[in-house]
Amino acid sequence: MNEIINIVGKEVVRNVIGLVGVLVVVVVNVLILTWVERKVSGHMQRRIGPKEVGPFGLIQAIADGIKLLGKDIITPEDVKKPLYFLAPIVIFIPVLVSFVVIPFDSFLQVKDINVGILVIFAFSSLSVLSLLLAGWGSNNKYSLIGAMRSVAQNIAYEIPLLLALLPVIFMCNSFSLKDVVEAQKGIWFVVYHPIPFLIYFIAGVAETNRTPFDLAEAESELVAGFHTEYSGMRFALFFLAEYSNIFIICAVATIFFLGGYQGPILPGIIWFFIKTYALAFIIVWFRWTFPRVRFDQLLNFSWKVLIPVSFLWLLITGGMLKIL
Repeated sequence: MNEIINIVGKEVVRNVIGLVGVLVVVVVNVLILTWVERKVSGHMQRRIGPKEVGPFGLIQAIADGIKLLGKDIITPEDVKKPLYFLAPIVIFIPVLVSFVVIPFDSFLQVKDINVGILVIFAFSSLSVLSLLLAGWGSNNKYSLIGAMRSVAQNIAYEIPLLLALLPVIFMCNSFSLKDVVEAQKGIWFVVYHPIPFLIYFIAGVAETNRTPFDLAEAESELVAGFHTEYSGMRFALFFLAEYSNIFIICAVATIFFLGGYQGPILPGIIWFFIKTYALAFIIVWFRWTFPRVRFDQLLNFSWKVLIPVSFLWLLITGGMLKIL
């Protein structure tokens, strides 16, 4: 009996420490990405970017967070309150769950689940629900249109996102993220599957509502889209989720195509973050390089180009594995 209690106690302590670690990584990641985005955009547009708060503006993101904490949380009169209050909470749940199953190193993973990638994509569907809740609950036509755009976009690009990962899963014969990384000790899967890697990355940019696919919150006609009516920390939760999802998309790309934490000389966790943030830098780069597409072009590109090519590559991979 005492042995069982000790085992359960150790597991509880391990899970609590893991959850605290996940929260720390989420917050630090958002601070890093917001600073990188502002500095990169500044240099790309021949501006300086933040430089007053801390050396090179490094503490600017912390100052912004304190500002958001101190802002009044304003609730418009006619919102549908249960839906309005629930949306920012629901959008943050998939972030925490996804970080739990990501292997940052061979020994650094909160929970190694044998269906890790399915867990990430299962909970990511809650993000779509939260956007719809935010738009509908705000009782604002701009917010509702932005939410409907976002839902249509997410549904369209979730399909090629999943299809692009299936050839790798076929080769590994496992849904475990750690198994996928360990299967790349000899050679990274991007060598075998360059087209699925590109498809996944493009679909990932669309899933995170980033330029040139940020039609869900196109400021030229929808102000901020689904979160127009949110302020203070309610808005901050949407903000945190967006930048956390960028990291998750890049982390999954690193795990499935770039060898995860595999690499010479340096510790695995350093290789993992180098690869992940290199992909995140490219996403930031896209924002200041490409113009926003029309919504019909956005949907047609997924349904008429990415999905057929993904299916074709999946059939080729399945056939080759059967033959060889």
